[in-house]
Amino acid sequence: MKSAFVLSAILVFSIGMFAQEHPAVTAQPNTVYVGADGKFEAAPDTAHVQMNLSVQDDSPQAAYQRASKNVDQVRQVLRANGLDTKLATVGFLSVQPIYEWKPKQRVIGYRVTTDVTLKLRDFSKIGPITQQLAEANVSETQTLNYVLENMDEAKNHAVEDAYRRARNSAETVARASGRALGDLSYASVDTFENPRIVMPRMARAMSAASPNAAPPAPTEDFTPQTVTVTAHVNALFNLK
Repeated sequence: MKSAFVLSAILVFSIGMFAQEHPAVTAQPNTVYVGADGKFEAAPDTAHVQMNLSVQDDSPQAAYQRASKNVDQVRQVLRANGLDTKLATVGFLSVQPIYEWKPKQRVIGYRVTTDVTLKLRDFSKIGPITQQLAEANVSETQTLNYVLENMDEAKNHAVEDAYRRARNSAETVARASGRALGDLSYASVDTFENPRIVMPRMARAMSAASPNAAPPAPTEDFTPQTVTVTAHVNALFNLK
Protein backbone atom coordinates (compact mmCIF):
# COMPACT_ATOMS: atom_id res chain seq x y z
CA MET A 1 0.00 0.00 0.00
CA LYS A 2 1.40 3.34 -0.98
CA SER A 3 2.14 5.81 1.74
CA ALA A 4 0.15 9.00 1.97
CA PHE A 5 2.04 12.25 1.77
CA VAL A 6 0.41 15.49 2.80
CA LEU A 7 2.14 18.80 3.29
CA SER A 8 0.18 21.78 4.50
CA ALA A 9 1.55 25.28 4.43
CA ILE A 10 -0.77 28.13 5.12
CA LEU A 11 0.45 31.66 5.53
CA VAL A 12 -1.92 34.27 6.85
CA PHE A 13 -1.26 37.83 5.76
CA SER A 14 -2.24 40.89 7.73
CA ILE A 15 -2.28 44.43 6.39
CA GLY A 16 -2.97 46.81 9.21
CA MET A 17 -6.11 45.39 10.82
CA PHE A 18 -6.94 43.27 7.77
CA ALA A 19 -6.51 39.49 7.77
CA GLN A 20 -6.92 37.20 4.78
CA GLU A 21 -8.13 33.70 5.54
CA HIS A 22 -7.24 30.91 3.13
CA PRO A 23 -9.77 28.19 2.30
CA ALA A 24 -9.47 24.89 4.12
CA VAL A 25 -8.59 21.88 2.00
CA THR A 26 -9.22 18.34 3.20
CA ALA A 27 -6.04 16.29 3.14
CA GLN A 28 -6.18 13.47 0.63
CA PRO A 29 -3.96 10.40 0.26
CA ASN A 30 -1.18 10.60 -2.29
CA THR A 31 -1.28 14.38 -2.57
CA VAL A 32 0.94 17.23 -1.51
CA TYR A 33 -0.53 20.61 -0.46
CA VAL A 34 1.78 23.61 -0.60
CA GLY A 35 1.52 27.36 -0.22
CA ALA A 36 3.91 29.98 -1.54
CA ASP A 37 4.27 33.73 -1.90
CA GLY A 38 5.18 35.61 -5.04
CA LYS A 39 5.66 39.23 -5.94
CA PHE A 40 6.09 41.57 -8.85
CA GLU A 41 7.40 45.13 -8.81
CA ALA A 42 5.73 47.33 -11.39
CA ALA A 43 6.41 50.90 -12.41
CA PRO A 44 3.56 53.23 -11.42
CA ASP A 45 1.38 54.55 -14.20
CA THR A 46 -0.37 57.41 -12.38
CA ALA A 47 0.66 60.22 -10.04
CA HIS A 48 -1.86 61.58 -7.54
CA VAL A 49 -1.36 65.17 -6.45
CA GLN A 50 -3.71 65.83 -3.55
CA MET A 51 -4.41 69.30 -2.17
CA ASN A 52 -6.32 70.26 0.95
CA LEU A 53 -7.96 73.68 0.66
CA SER A 54 -9.34 75.38 3.76
CA VAL A 55 -10.45 79.01 4.24
CA GLN A 56 -12.15 80.90 7.04
CA ASP A 57 -14.27 84.06 6.92
CA ASP A 58 -16.98 85.89 8.84
CA SER A 59 -19.93 84.45 6.92
CA PRO A 60 -20.52 81.14 5.13
CA GLN A 61 -21.06 83.04 1.86
CA ALA A 62 -17.71 84.87 2.15
CA ALA A 63 -15.85 81.68 3.10
CA TYR A 64 -17.48 79.81 0.22
CA GLN A 65 -16.49 82.53 -2.27
CA ARG A 66 -12.88 82.49 -1.07
CA ALA A 67 -12.78 78.72 -1.42
CA SER A 68 -14.22 79.01 -4.92
CA LYS A 69 -11.50 81.49 -5.88
CA ASN A 70 -8.78 79.16 -4.58
CA VAL A 71 -10.18 76.22 -6.50
CA ASP A 72 -10.41 78.39 -9.62
CA GLN A 73 -6.69 79.10 -9.30
CA VAL A 74 -6.12 75.35 -9.40
CA ARG A 75 -8.12 75.23 -12.64
CA GLN A 76 -5.98 78.03 -14.08
CA VAL A 77 -2.78 76.15 -13.24
CA LEU A 78 -4.11 73.05 -14.99
CA ARG A 79 -5.14 74.98 -18.11
CA ALA A 80 -1.78 76.76 -18.20
CA ASN A 81 -0.11 73.34 -18.39
CA GLY A 82 -2.42 72.10 -21.14
CA LEU A 83 -4.45 69.81 -18.88
CA ASP A 84 -8.17 69.19 -18.78
CA THR A 85 -9.69 70.36 -15.51
CA LYS A 86 -11.69 67.12 -15.42
CA LEU A 87 -8.47 65.35 -14.48
CA ALA A 88 -9.01 66.80 -10.99
CA THR A 89 -11.61 65.30 -8.67
CA VAL A 90 -13.21 66.67 -5.50
CA GLY A 91 -13.49 64.30 -2.57
CA PHE A 92 -15.60 66.34 -0.17
CA LEU A 93 -16.77 69.85 0.71
CA SER A 94 -17.62 70.93 4.24
CA VAL A 95 -18.86 74.19 5.78
CA GLN A 96 -18.36 74.42 9.53
CA PRO A 97 -19.07 77.20 12.03
CA ILE A 98 -16.16 78.38 14.19
CA TYR A 99 -17.10 79.00 17.83
CA GLU A 100 -15.78 81.16 20.59
CA TRP A 101 -16.58 79.62 23.97
CA LYS A 102 -15.73 82.44 26.41
CA PRO A 103 -17.36 84.37 27.92
CA LYS A 104 -20.21 82.52 26.16
CA GLN A 105 -20.66 80.37 23.11
CA ARG A 106 -21.01 82.31 19.88
CA VAL A 107 -20.16 81.86 16.21
CA ILE A 108 -17.18 83.97 15.16
CA GLY A 109 -16.74 82.67 11.60
CA TYR A 110 -17.10 79.84 9.15
CA ARG A 111 -14.59 77.45 7.65
CA VAL A 112 -14.94 75.87 4.21
CA THR A 113 -12.76 72.83 3.56
CA THR A 114 -12.39 70.72 0.45
CA ASP A 115 -9.82 68.48 -1.15
CA VAL A 116 -8.82 68.19 -4.78
CA THR A 117 -6.96 65.24 -6.26
CA LEU A 118 -5.24 65.53 -9.62
CA LYS A 119 -4.42 62.39 -11.59
CA LEU A 120 -1.42 62.73 -13.87
CA ARG A 121 -0.12 60.14 -16.31
CA ASP A 122 2.48 62.51 -17.78
CA PHE A 123 5.08 62.57 -15.00
CA SER A 124 7.01 65.38 -16.69
CA LYS A 125 4.25 67.78 -15.63
CA ILE A 126 4.50 66.96 -11.93
CA GLY A 127 7.32 69.40 -11.17
CA PRO A 128 5.83 72.49 -12.86
CA ILE A 129 2.34 71.85 -11.54
CA THR A 130 3.34 71.26 -7.91
CA GLN A 131 5.54 74.36 -7.99
CA GLN A 132 2.83 76.55 -9.52
CA LEU A 133 0.22 75.28 -7.07
CA ALA A 134 2.57 76.04 -4.19
CA GLU A 135 3.20 79.55 -5.52
CA ALA A 136 -0.56 80.09 -5.83
CA ASN A 137 -0.69 79.50 -2.06
CA VAL A 138 -4.20 78.05 -2.19
CA SER A 139 -3.78 74.79 -0.27
CA GLU A 140 -2.72 73.92 3.25
CA THR A 141 -1.04 70.67 2.20
CA GLN A 142 0.08 69.16 -1.07
CA THR A 143 0.80 65.44 -1.31
CA LEU A 144 2.32 63.49 -4.18
CA ASN A 145 1.78 59.75 -4.43
CA TYR A 146 2.54 57.29 -7.23
CA VAL A 147 0.06 54.47 -7.84
CA LEU A 148 -0.57 51.66 -10.28
CA GLU A 149 -4.12 51.82 -11.59
CA ASN A 150 -3.78 49.07 -14.22
CA MET A 151 -3.15 46.23 -11.81
CA ASP A 152 -4.19 43.22 -13.87
CA GLU A 153 -0.87 42.49 -15.58
CA ALA A 154 1.11 43.01 -12.36
CA LYS A 155 -1.22 40.64 -10.48
CA ASN A 156 -0.77 38.00 -13.17
CA HIS A 157 3.02 38.21 -12.85
CA ALA A 158 2.80 37.94 -9.06
CA VAL A 159 0.55 34.88 -9.33
CA GLU A 160 2.95 33.26 -11.80
CA ASP A 161 5.84 33.82 -9.40
CA ALA A 162 3.88 32.39 -6.46
CA TYR A 163 2.77 29.32 -8.44
CA ARG A 164 6.32 28.68 -9.64
CA ARG A 165 7.53 28.73 -6.02
CA ALA A 166 4.66 26.48 -4.90
CA ARG A 167 5.36 23.94 -7.63
CA ASN A 168 9.08 23.95 -6.84
CA SER A 169 8.29 23.15 -3.22
CA ALA A 170 5.92 20.37 -4.23
CA GLU A 171 8.51 18.89 -6.59
CA THR A 172 11.08 18.95 -3.79
CA VAL A 173 8.75 17.03 -1.48
CA ALA A 174 7.90 14.51 -4.18
CA ARG A 175 11.55 13.96 -5.10
CA ALA A 176 12.62 13.63 -1.47
CA SER A 177 9.96 10.94 -0.92
CA GLY A 178 10.86 9.01 -4.02
CA ARG A 179 7.69 9.98 -5.84
CA ALA A 180 6.90 12.02 -8.92
CA LEU A 181 4.74 15.10 -8.99
CA GLY A 182 1.43 14.68 -10.77
CA ASP A 183 -1.22 17.07 -12.02
CA LEU A 184 -2.55 20.10 -10.18
CA SER A 185 -5.75 19.12 -8.37
CA TYR A 186 -6.70 22.39 -6.62
CA ALA A 187 -5.44 25.95 -6.28
CA SER A 188 -6.45 29.18 -4.57
CA VAL A 189 -5.02 32.64 -5.17
CA ASP A 190 -4.87 35.83 -3.10
CA THR A 191 -3.33 39.03 -4.44
CA PHE A 192 -2.91 42.48 -2.97
CA GLU A 193 -0.92 45.66 -3.32
CA ASN A 194 1.40 46.60 -0.49
CA PRO A 195 0.11 49.85 1.03
CA ARG A 196 2.43 52.82 1.21
CA ILE A 197 2.00 55.48 3.86
CA VAL A 198 2.45 58.95 2.39
CA MET A 199 3.21 61.88 4.64
CA PRO A 200 1.81 65.23 3.47
CA ARG A 201 4.15 68.14 2.92
CA MET A 202 3.34 71.78 3.40
CA ALA A 203 2.82 73.51 0.08
CA ARG A 204 3.52 76.98 1.40
CA ALA A 205 7.03 75.99 2.39
CA MET A 206 7.87 75.53 -1.27
CA SER A 207 6.82 79.05 -2.17
CA ALA A 208 9.29 80.48 0.35
CA ALA A 209 12.23 79.76 -1.93
CA SER A 210 14.12 82.62 -3.52
CA PRO A 211 12.31 83.84 -6.64
CA ASN A 212 15.64 84.39 -8.39
CA ALA A 213 16.73 80.80 -8.01
CA ALA A 214 15.47 78.03 -10.25
CA PRO A 215 16.21 74.78 -8.44
CA PRO A 216 15.05 71.54 -9.98
CA ALA A 217 11.73 70.13 -8.86
CA PRO A 218 11.92 67.67 -5.94
CA THR A 219 10.97 64.82 -8.28
CA GLU A 220 13.31 65.73 -11.14
CA ASP A 221 15.86 63.09 -12.25
CA PHE A 222 14.46 60.61 -9.73
CA THR A 223 12.66 57.39 -10.58
CA PRO A 224 9.17 56.96 -9.10
CA GLN A 225 9.02 54.25 -6.47
CA THR A 226 7.78 50.96 -7.82
CA VAL A 227 4.52 49.40 -6.71
CA THR A 228 4.92 45.92 -5.25
CA VAL A 229 2.08 43.50 -5.91
CA THR A 230 2.17 40.25 -3.96
CA ALA A 231 0.29 36.99 -4.35
CA HIS A 232 -0.22 33.86 -2.29
CA VAL A 233 -0.99 30.57 -4.01
CA ASN A 234 -2.20 27.42 -2.29
CA ALA A 235 -1.90 24.36 -4.53
CA LEU A 236 -2.78 20.71 -4.18
CA PHE A 237 -0.86 18.29 -6.42
CA ASN A 238 -1.32 14.59 -6.96
CA LEU A 239 1.61 12.29 -6.31
CA LYS A 240 2.54 9.52 -8.71
